[in-house]
Amino acid sequence: MSKLVQQATEELRAAILEAAGRAVAAGSLPAEPMPAFTLEVPADRAHGDWAANAALVSAKAFRMAPRKIAEALSAQLSLDGTCFDRFEIAGPGFLNFFYSPRFYAGVLREIRERGADYGRSGYGRGKRVMVEFVSANPTGPMHMGNARGGALGDCLAAVLDAAGYDVWREFYVNDAGNQIEKFAASLEARYLQLHLGEDAVEFPEDGYRGDDIRERAAEFSAEAGARYVEAPAEERRRALVAFALPRNIAKMKADLEKYRITYDRWFLESTLHEDGEVAETVQILKDKGLTYEKEGALWYRATDFGAEKDEVLVRQNGNPTYFAADIAYHRNKFQRGFDRCIDVWGADHHGHVARMKNAMDAVGLDGNKLDIVLMQLVRLLQDGEPVRMSKRTGKAIQLADLLDEVPVDAARFLFNMRESGSQMDFDLGLAVRQDAQNPVYYVQYAHARICSILKALATEGVQPRACTEEELMLLRAPEEMELIRHLSAYTGEIVGAAKDYDPARITRYVITLATLFHKFYTACRVKGEEEPLAAARLELCLAAATVIRNVLTMFKITVPESM
Repeated sequence: MSKLVQQATEELRAAILEAAGRAVAAGSLPAEPMPAFTLEVPADRAHGDWAANAALVSAKAFRMAPRKIAEALSAQLSLDGTCFDRFEIAGPGFLNFFYSPRFYAGVLREIRERGADYGRSGYGRGKRVMVEFVSANPTGPMHMGNARGGALGDCLAAVLDAAGYDVWREFYVNDAGNQIEKFAASLEARYLQLHLGEDAVEFPEDGYRGDDIRERAAEFSAEAGARYVEAPAEERRRALVAFALPRNIAKMKADLEKYRITYDRWFLESTLHEDGEVAETVQILKDKGLTYEKEGALWYRATDFGAEKDEVLVRQNGNPTYFAADIAYHRNKFQRGFDRCIDVWGADHHGHVARMKNAMDAVGLDGNKLDIVLMQLVRLLQDGEPVRMSKRTGKAIQLADLLDEVPVDAARFLFNMRESGSQMDFDLGLAVRQDAQNPVYYVQYAHARICSILKALATEGVQPRACTEEELMLLRAPEEMELIRHLSAYTGEIVGAAKDYDPARITRYVITLATLFHKFYTACRVKGEEEPLAAARLELCLAAATVIRNVLTMFKITVPESM
């Protein structure tokens, strides 16, 4: 929560405890310690800005009806010097409190003073957090799930940073193991087909059949010619992978950078094999008696940690499995000093969550410090109908296709409108609309509208100025107070989004902010009022613009001054 909101709640808690002490001294409450109570924002703000359940939780300790306790407290309760000016007893004994005009003035002063830093807090205390997201297979192009995962992961990292964590973004590249062997075999078949004819070379039954494989094989052939047709298969495959894989990774980086996503590190799985970390991790499990051999393979006793079945760590051919490498990678993360590691995975990986957390316990780490955000599927729509193919290519829509068809602002905003656990529809038609139906346009327009107001007033010689507390206390219209209350909640929303790993909460927050601004501006004129009130309303406009800009900038969405 913002400094002012935190101050307000601390003042409120102290006032209630002081009232209890006075009530005990007056004999209206028994001399018993008051149990811990909570302060929360009522669902309906007509019932107050904060509600305290102090009377309800004290009923057992005081052996009194909650309503009687509330009455005893209210008789002794003083709000002098606090951010509140009145309270009332509600229902069975809730105490509801209402902000004073000074609080509303203080919110606007805090936003003015903090500017671009408003919303940021020290909640995370600088703890080191890694967010690993997208981590798409480098053997082919990125798809729609990666589009959603990219927006979700990057915005989650941004929210954690704003909440005071030291955040690291990482992409894990699966450049080793079975999928690379399959990639090599697929490239080899297409390369040989180019030189020997498609009928002469059988394509692997489980190979990658996408056009991207044909394109990479053709590019390799254009550079190497027929030199590798007669070469040993192992040499040929190694050369093909050495040529194609870096190009695929470079394409992924370029697509993600177009999506405004950059990483602190692209971590190659192959390094875990080369530096012996996979072998070392397997040895740790062996030494702990958590493995056994069966049918020539080495198995991990996952069932010892509650899993339904054991897992293969090393295949019969001596090659470690993907699971073994994954354990080594997560062990590597924690060994780099991260206090918490967050993975953003597709929902189809739900069965892997407990296995990986338990594996961290098995290698002597704390699986509770590994958090998995599971992300549901995306359905693309056009005019209400599902879309699976790109008009441009006639193939399944990839991330690159999407970013060619819709603005990056819209993609990042719309993919971050629903919590990760919800399935979502992405409407291609909506994403390109330039009207209030498009949520990102609607929010950007609110900012542009404020800039337009400022420019129009400037032509008349009216400039924003810092208002006094008394001038800001003139803002008493319901629309003004509702907007300021929402602005005051921004820091708390950031902290809540960080706690819940739900950056969509901030997207929803800023949509509401735009709505409340439009509502305020329709009801409350800036131009034509007495100068002190006009100046205060202009400061409210600036505060709304500041918070909209802070949200959009945090999520790497452009902040237009005109539209």
